[in-house]
Amino acid sequence: MTETKAGERHVFQAEVSRLLDIVAHSLYSDRRVFLRELVSNAADACDRLRYEALQKPELTADDSELRITLAPDKDGRRLTISDNGIGMSRDELVSHLGTIARSGTAAFVKGLTGDSAKDFALIGQFGVGFYASFMVADRVEVVSRRAGGEEAWRWTSDGRGEFAVEPASRDRRGTDVILHLKEDAAEFAQDDSLRAIVRDYADHIAVPVMLAGAKPETLNQASALWTRARSEITEQQYAEFYRHLSHRFDEPWATIHWRAEGRIEYTGLLFVPGEAPFDLYHPDRKHGVKLYVRRVFITDKAEELLPRWLRFVSGVVDSADLPLNVSREMLQNNPVVRLMRQGLVGKLLAELEKRAKDDGYAGFWSKFGPVVKEGIVQDAEHRDRLLALCRFASTGGDAPTSLADYVGRMKEGQEAIYYVTGEDPAAMRRLPQLEGYVKRGVEVLLLADAVDDFWLTHVREFQGKPLRSVTRGSDDLAKIKGVDEKPDEAPPAGEFDALIALLKLGLENDVKDVRLSQRLEDSAVCLVADERDLDIHLERLLRQHKQLDAGAKRILEINPRHPVIRALAAAAGKEGGGDKVTEAGRVLVDQARLAAGDPIPDPAAFARRLETVLLRGLG
Repeated sequence: MTETKAGERHVFQAEVSRLLDIVAHSLYSDRRVFLRELVSNAADACDRLRYEALQKPELTADDSELRITLAPDKDGRRLTISDNGIGMSRDELVSHLGTIARSGTAAFVKGLTGDSAKDFALIGQFGVGFYASFMVADRVEVVSRRAGGEEAWRWTSDGRGEFAVEPASRDRRGTDVILHLKEDAAEFAQDDSLRAIVRDYADHIAVPVMLAGAKPETLNQASALWTRARSEITEQQYAEFYRHLSHRFDEPWATIHWRAEGRIEYTGLLFVPGEAPFDLYHPDRKHGVKLYVRRVFITDKAEELLPRWLRFVSGVVDSADLPLNVSREMLQNNPVVRLMRQGLVGKLLAELEKRAKDDGYAGFWSKFGPVVKEGIVQDAEHRDRLLALCRFASTGGDAPTSLADYVGRMKEGQEAIYYVTGEDPAAMRRLPQLEGYVKRGVEVLLLADAVDDFWLTHVREFQGKPLRSVTRGSDDLAKIKGVDEKPDEAPPAGEFDALIALLKLGLENDVKDVRLSQRLEDSAVCLVADERDLDIHLERLLRQHKQLDAGAKRILEINPRHPVIRALAAAAGKEGGGDKVTEAGRVLVDQARLAAGDPIPDPAAFARRLETVLLRGLG
C-alpha cells in the first residue's frame, strides 16, 4: 500500500474487505472471541515494549507498570481496550490495520468460497485478529502513540471498505481501541460480561487486565501460564493460551509442557495444532514459538529454536541461561540455544511417537504428514525416528501403513520395499507397472506427496530392506516365493527374439532398450527408468520446475502374454513385417507415455500412426 497522508481516506486491500464481510456474518455466534483477540494484541504490544526497553530504558521510565484496561461505557454503548505497550506510528497503523500482515495472503483469498460454513473453517485457520472487532462494533477507532514518539494518530473505520487516518492526541505511549457497539452487542459494555469473558478467554495473559471504575479491578491471574505447575492448569486454559499465541480458533491436538533442569534450565510449552494453517506451505511461514528469558519476551523470530519442518508448532520457550540482551547473532551461535533446540525436537518426537499408537494419529498425519517428511531431508540426525513416524497409502488396503508394518507383511523371499511416486494414489493404482505386483499380492506403497521423490534420494533402506521403485530398474518378482510364473505361462525360449530385435532397431531414437516384462499383466507395454537414471516421476518434477532440460530415454517393457505382443511377434517372423512392427511399436511407446501421465512428443504423428494401424487391422 502506498504511503498515506494525514486526514485522508483509504480503501482496504481487497482481501481485507472480503475478510471483514465474512467475519461480520460467519462468526456471529462466536463473537465473544473479539475481546480475546484485542486483549492478546494488547499483551503482545506490552511484550514488545519490554524487549525494546532492554536497550532503551527511557521508553518505560515514566510508566513501568504494564497493563491492559477495559473501560465500558454502558450509556454510550462503547467499550475501550487500552494498553500502555509499544504503540503504533502512523505508518504502522496503516500497515497493520489496512492489510493482512501475514504471509500467504493470496492463498487465503483464493480459498474463500462464499459458503459461510467453509469460510468459517478457513478463517479459523487464518486467525481474525483485530478484524474480529467488527463482529460487535459498527465503528472502530484506534488511537495510538508509539513509545519514544511525540505524535499520536487516529485510525477510524466502519468496516465497509474504507478507513481514515488523522492526527490525534494521547498523553502517553500505547493504544486505545474504541468500539462503538452494535445495538445487539450492548452486553459487552456490561461489567459482568467482561469479567466472564476475561475469565474464560484471557486468564492466562501475563499482563494485568484491569476493569476501569471507581475501584479498578484486576480480572485475570496475570502470571505467565508456562510458569505454573501443570497440575494447576486446566485443558481449557491450555487451549485458550494456544489460541492467544496462534490467533486461531481450533483446539490443540497435542500440548507438551515441561521444565528442563541440568546442564541448562528452561521451560517449554509447545502446541501441535488441530488444523493445518492455511499458509503451511508458504515459503515465508515460520514456527510460532516465542522466546522468553526469565519471563521477558525476546523474539518470536528465533528460527534457531526449531527446524523448518516443525513450522506448524507454536508455543513458548523461557530460558534461565540466556542473557536478557541476547542478539540475533548470539542466537545463531549460542550453545544454549542448540541444546534447547535438541530438547524441543526430542520432546516433540517423543510426543508424536506416543500418539502414533493411537487412532487419532491418522488425522494428524493427513494434515501434517508432508511437512514431517520434509524432516527426512533436512534433519539427518532424526531421520530414522521420522521414517518410523511416516504413514503411507498402499495397495495392501485402505488404511495408511507404517514402514514397520509393511516389512512385517512382506512375502517370503521378498527382499525390497516396493513403492511408486505420483500425484494421485487412485491414478497410481492403475499404472501398468503395478499390475504384476498387485496380482501376485506384493504390496506397493503409493507415495503422492511432492516431497516423496526427494526424501527417497536420502533414504536407501529401512530395517535392512532396500526401497525400490516399481517404475525403475528390473523387476524381481521371480525371486519372491509363491508368486512365480506358472510353467505354462512362461514364453517359449526365443519366441520374441525377432520382435525385440526389430523394436530395438526401429525405436532406437525413442527408447534405451526393449525387454520382456514380468511386472505387466493386462497391459501390452510400459516404460521404466534404467537403474542408473532418475525415476520417472522425479524427472518429470524436475523438468516442470526447469531444473532439468531433457530426460533420459526409457526402457520399453513388453508383455509376452498380451495378444497384441504375440501378434507383433508373429508379424516379426514374416517377410516385410519390420515396417509394421516399427510403426506399431511407435504407437505402443506413445501409449505407454500416456499411461504414465507423460506428454506425447508429437501428438499429430501419434494420431497418424494410430489411423494407419487401425486401417491395417480393419482391412
